[in-house]
Amino acid sequence: MTAVIAVEKEKLENPPLEIHFLGDRVLRQPAKRIAKVDDTIRQLAKEMLQTMYSSNGIGLAAPQVGVHKQLIVVDCDPNDPANQPIILINPQITRFSQELCVVEEGCLSIPGVYLDVTRPKAIEVSFRDEQGKPRKLQATDLLARVIQHEMDHLNGVMFVDRVNNGLALTESLQKNGFSVQAVKPVK
Repeated sequence: MTAVIAVEKEKLENPPLEIHFLGDRVLRQPAKRIAKVDDTIRQLAKEMLQTMYSSNGIGLAAPQVGVHKQLIVVDCDPNDPANQPIILINPQITRFSQELCVVEEGCLSIPGVYLDVTRPKAIEVSFRDEQGKPRKLQATDLLARVIQHEMDHLNGVMFVDRVNNGLALTESLQKNGFSVQAVKPVK
């Protein structure tokens, strides 16, 4: 599965899109399904990839750049030019593994904050690609985690909402200038 959207994996001085930060209401609004995959969606995906690479990210969801559409871009190996990014339009997780794992996560919308989050180790996700074709993907480990993290953004959920260690969460947010009140715990 290769992306047809070619983007140089480089850091741009002026990335095309602006990333919103924790506390911005735009991050808490649910994204809308994309009815038609066309050139405007492909252009948005391209600009999201450019913005993600410019910010040293491995995933980015449209709500993070203020666009309420169900679109995420993922590249778990941004330093490998041969590794193609994945563009997921209207993604839906159809299966979660029973096995959970705890891994430290960060987020381009919460710079400097890295905390442990428990998630399923493997998932199956169905989505449309940048041509609008239906696809299915089995993902494990880092890829599964990044997809789940970015899909949370489509529902207005941030990774800090899933952090169980309240003390570490409060300390890390305050140290990096974010308000603990911006967290909305997920049960």
